[in-house]
Amino acid sequence: MGGNLTLAYAEEYVPSGLAALLLAVTPLWLLVLDTLLLGQHRISRRGLIGLVLGIIGSAVLIWPSLMQTSALGRKELWFSLALLGGSCSWALGSVLSKRWQSGPPSFTATAWQMIFAGAGNLVIAIFSRDFSRVAWTPKGIGAVVYLIVCGSWIGYTAYIWLLGHVPTAKVSTYAYINPVVAVFLGWLVLHEKIDGYILMGSAIVVTAVVLVTSAKMQKTKTPEVATVNAAS
Repeated sequence: MGGNLTLAYAEEYVPSGLAALLLAVTPLWLLVLDTLLLGQHRISRRGLIGLVLGIIGSAVLIWPSLMQTSALGRKELWFSLALLGGSCSWALGSVLSKRWQSGPPSFTATAWQMIFAGAGNLVIAIFSRDFSRVAWTPKGIGAVVYLIVCGSWIGYTAYIWLLGHVPTAKVSTYAYINPVVAVFLGWLVLHEKIDGYILMGSAIVVTAVVLVTSAKMQKTKTPEVATVNAAS
């Protein structure tokens, strides 16, 4: 709910390419939350550099919205910040599931996640009276069906399967492939503007994500290991 619901509402005001770039900082949140909550690894120097670059890249991306004083500019700014919060929510869920899970990722767990998220989103849609604004056009229905099949059934299920069979560093490469594709499709299909801030911010964010996903995580010593080392 925190990730996808925020994205759905934010894209009413935030261009799809910019939204994808802001969500690309998810691996940076994963790095920080994994260190703080799990405590099994320490952030390496490369990871720290990537973290700082990610913050700079995010600031560059939302800078034009910060400079705008119109109502639309303010909404784009707040929803851009909400997207950063949504990516943090996704990362927090991923870290907590890693901490609490009793076995490898399973399709059953994936199904339960989708069921509860869908139910929660439905409740919010009812209370916000979204159904009164829905236009059931063939293109709209087709878009929803496409997202259900390709985005959820195929994409998310493949993501969960890969987490259990492929090193996390390789799986997380989606984070810097998605923004490039989204920016290109936003320009090609929706004729979204690609300005200097988008180009500069995307280059910084993608570089930051590459640094973070390729950084070696340094394991922290457990108290038992530390005691043994001290005794020896």
